[in-house]
Amino acid sequence: MAGYRDLLRTRGVARIMTAQLAARFPNGMTSLAVLLHVERVTGSYAAAGLVLAATSIGQAVAGPVTSRWMGRWGMRPVLTLTLAVCALAIAGLALLPLPVPGYMALGLIAGLSTPPVQSAVRTIYPKMVTSRQLTPLFSLDASLQEIIWIVAPVVITFVATQIGTLEALLLIVAILVGGGSWFILSPEVGRVRIPRSRRGFGRVLLKAPVLLATVAGFLLIAACSAVEVGVVATFGHSGAAAGLVLAVFSVGSLAGGLTFGHIPIGPWAMARRLTIVAVGLALAVFALDVWWLGGTLFLAGIGIAPALAVIFAITSASVRFSETAEAYGWIGTGQLIGAAAGSAVAGFLIDGVGPQGAYVAAAGFAAVGVLVAVACVRGFPDLRERDASPIPDTEPVSTIT
Repeated sequence: MAGYRDLLRTRGVARIMTAQLAARFPNGMTSLAVLLHVERVTGSYAAAGLVLAATSIGQAVAGPVTSRWMGRWGMRPVLTLTLAVCALAIAGLALLPLPVPGYMALGLIAGLSTPPVQSAVRTIYPKMVTSRQLTPLFSLDASLQEIIWIVAPVVITFVATQIGTLEALLLIVAILVGGGSWFILSPEVGRVRIPRSRRGFGRVLLKAPVLLATVAGFLLIAACSAVEVGVVATFGHSGAAAGLVLAVFSVGSLAGGLTFGHIPIGPWAMARRLTIVAVGLALAVFALDVWWLGGTLFLAGIGIAPALAVIFAITSASVRFSETAEAYGWIGTGQLIGAAAGSAVAGFLIDGVGPQGAYVAAAGFAAVGVLVAVACVRGFPDLRERDASPIPDTEPVSTIT
């Protein structure tokens, strides 16, 4: 913890980290609020699911595109434009009486215009700290983002059920504008300029560490998403048990990130950390009472934030600075697709064999992640004696002869 205190004393780190958490806070609220609002307005969960699917598709498509735009037009212009469009689209969902296709169109626009805050801040981090501090910073970032997934769903569910779904969506707009503006106006966002990438769109995925990070993120988030569906199916929507078990899952991730974030990252780091996740999820299959699930999911959670830290660090260390934002955009897209896949597979298995099927799916996704990490271990860079900062961009220099 002393190391993290020193890290947070570094100029600007605590400010930018807090600002980006505030800017990303709506990420933990929007899906649930959209689902509850559209279901209330239309009376159909199927319609709400269609709108939510359109929103998710928009987010998945936009990730690498808007992230790459930041190298062309600058971070502040892209963040400001996407923030304004996204806020208007969510406000439209709240205020406009529309048929289902209209809600789907607004959901798609909201997804496409989701501000690329995550890509921006992880591009900024290497410019703020020393090479020795970068890996712990990625770990701290991965750990603290669990606050979003612990607090945000509770807040938005309370507002939606006790006050109203319209008010819940307008609260998201307010937090989106407030937190996004705070992040955009942070000095570090104006100080860091991403060079324009000279490589074709998507070519960054040809780098083995970026592709492995994207695949690992897909499998890890698919496992987490399957767990969420399984917990809700196990305990139902009423009562506090489901929320408490999911909170314990996130607290495990927070504890793991803070405890192991200082450990240097070698080629086997991803395999070891995903093994912790896979073992915890495999144990969860054997009993579905609240105490057993709480304990096993806490164990599984210990590996999540450290695994995410590996994803961020190996990506940063393997690409040119001009490619970092797009690379993180692709990783975000992989995670969004993983969330959808995990939920879908878990849902089918719950219908077929009951709630236990969701935990089998989660353990399966995590186990495949371990196998990929072991089989492709040579594709993971060794950062134990290396700087995790991006590769500097170089240009030909004109000389007079």
